[in-house]
Amino acid sequence: MKQHLKIYISGHVQGVFFRVSTQKKANRFGITGWVRNCADGRVEIDASGEQTDMEEFINWCHQGPNSAQVSHVSTQPLPDAIASRHFKIH
Repeated sequence: MKQHLKIYISGHVQGVFFRVSTQKKANRFGITGWVRNCADGRVEIDASGEQTDMEEFINWCHQGPNSAQVSHVSTQPLPDAIASRHFKIH
C-alpha cells in the first residue's frame, strides 16, 4: 500500500549532508518526493512509497547521516501520492 507523508526532522540536521544522504536513502528504498532545508533549522521531506519502505526510511531519518544529531522526527500523512518518479533536493 502506498503511503504519502510530510516528515520534519529537528536537531543538528543542516550543513551535515542530510539532504544528499536522504536522497540516496530514498532512491535505495524506491521512494519519490523531495527534501529541503527549512528557515527554522529543520529538514522537511515530502515522500511517497510503499508502506514497508517508508517505515524503513523513517527509521533511517531518526539517525540520519553520521554527522547529524537528530533530536525529533515528526510525520504527517498526506492525502495523495506524489506523481513524481524521482526524489529531488530543493
